[in-house]
Amino acid sequence: QVQLVESGGGLVQAGGSLRLSCAASGLTFSSYTMGWFRQAPGKEREFVAAISWWGGNTYYAESVKGQFTISRDNAKNTVYLQMNSLKPEDTAVYYCAAGRLFGVPGTGNYDYWGQGTQVTVSS
Repeated sequence: QVQLVESGGGLVQAGGSLRLSCAASGLTFSSYTMGWFRQAPGKEREFVAAISWWGGNTYYAESVKGQFTISRDNAKNTVYLQMNSLKPEDTAVYYCAAGRLFGVPGTGNYDYWGQGTQVTVSS
């Protein structure tokens, strides 16, 4: 049974930082592109960042480029999202997902999803 479990969310003031983690089990982690998505209240789920199976390639939404950094540790079956200079508009539930193709940001590319972790940025 595949499980993706996010952690690290919380309440932070604008300008602060958070590091999200996603621990994976039940799949060959090193074979998957891993992605982060977010969903704000009343909005559709949107792509945030992705990292290739070997970690050598990364891909970001324009809205977070230079602000967020995705990384992975295949030995720990874990993917991370370092979020800096957080803004109130970054408030959302953040989801990690395991997908097949790198560079394809649509949700349909991702086979497995975590339950999400709430990130709230106060102004």
